[in-house]
Amino acid sequence: MSSTPPAVASGRPTRLVVLVIALCWMVVLFDGLDMFMYGAVLPKMLDDPTLGLTAAKGGEIGSYATFGMLVGALAAGTVTDWAGRKKVIAGCCALFSIASAVCAAAPSLGVFGFGRLLAGLGLGGLLPIAIAMVVEYAPRGRGNLMIGVLMTAHHAGGILASALSLWLVAPFGWRSLYWVGVVPLIIAVPLVARFLPESLGFLVTRGRRDEAEALARRHGVDLAEFPAGQDASAARADRWAGLRGLFQNSLWLPTVLFWLASFGGLLLVYGVNTWLPTMMRANGYELGSALGFLLVINLGGIVGMLVAGRIADRFGATRVSALWFALTAVGTFLLGIRMPLPITYVVVFLTGVWLFSAQTMVYAAVAGRFPTESRATALGWTAGMGRFGAVFGPWLGGVLLANHAQNWGFTVFAITAVFGSIMITLSGRSGRPSAPSTPSVPSGRPGDAVAT
Repeated sequence: MSSTPPAVASGRPTRLVVLVIALCWMVVLFDGLDMFMYGAVLPKMLDDPTLGLTAAKGGEIGSYATFGMLVGALAAGTVTDWAGRKKVIAGCCALFSIASAVCAAAPSLGVFGFGRLLAGLGLGGLLPIAIAMVVEYAPRGRGNLMIGVLMTAHHAGGILASALSLWLVAPFGWRSLYWVGVVPLIIAVPLVARFLPESLGFLVTRGRRDEAEALARRHGVDLAEFPAGQDASAARADRWAGLRGLFQNSLWLPTVLFWLASFGGLLLVYGVNTWLPTMMRANGYELGSALGFLLVINLGGIVGMLVAGRIADRFGATRVSALWFALTAVGTFLLGIRMPLPITYVVVFLTGVWLFSAQTMVYAAVAGRFPTESRATALGWTAGMGRFGAVFGPWLGGVLLANHAQNWGFTVFAITAVFGSIMITLSGRSGRPSAPSTPSVPSGRPGDAVAT
């Protein structure tokens, strides 16, 4: 058997690892494109007299998508523990692609808002499931880094949304960008359906061991690296076990703290991304520069994901998240101060480095704390409860902008970052599970990512 590729646990990527990460990266890229395109076209939509869109109404519509994400994340985390990761990923991708077509063809604000709500269901469901897949297949000791790599796709999608908006919106109108959002239905969904493997841990836990063994043989991995977290028949009989597992033993307190940290993190992510171009334009910057800030902050997000993931594998995701939230507080506060344009670009870039990966490391900490059988549920509910912040952030930004208080918006974002830092720090000091049911995927520091 010397020709068998190394198992995932060896720390060296296999063909299966590369395949899973590449396909998940692709769908998260499209997820990011869809999520960020609203903020990218919002200034142009506000200038469209046929829509009658105001700043306050713009914030409300932005919250439609984030409310859909809340529902999608809460539902997908549980549904995927029943139906499997692959079906949910493909279904979510198809859903937000179809919704993008609805937005592109929308004859009124009401239809457009419905399209964004529908898109939110798919966007909210996809991300936690993709993270769960990547964590399962990540090389041992590189789980946080692989989450960071995956999340670079989200911000590459943000960059793509900004670049496409600069290229398409002026000559073809804001609707053109939403037509681009239909592309995942044509490209990503068929590729996922054809090539993405099902979660081996899910197959084993659900008693589908023959399928798991065939998949493991096909890709040359050791199935022993994907043990069932509980008896398969018990897992099938009790579909709510994953959800109850979030509150068993000593996990209830970190569960709640993770939710609160995610609330703060997603308020920042969606509030800043939705309103950054418009707020900076209100501060006196030209529209081109304001859109450029959205591109630069997402470039910073890509760098931050790689840096944070690498550091977290050594020092722990909880510690990195807490520090990154604190640095985000400094960066967002400075954005409310009018500075020379080159300095502003530097501040925007550094804020992107810290802001997005602070929230991603919350997910990494959650993935490290919960066992296989409840990990997708834990990630889904952490993302879902955090969506309350994602709903609140765009709405709050719209209200502040409508009252000409955009500088206060940056101050509120800074205060939120401090809150996130406190919550994630407390989660690292709360009780730990007494008996992990699966082998650990060490993050490089004890006490941060134990049961995976």
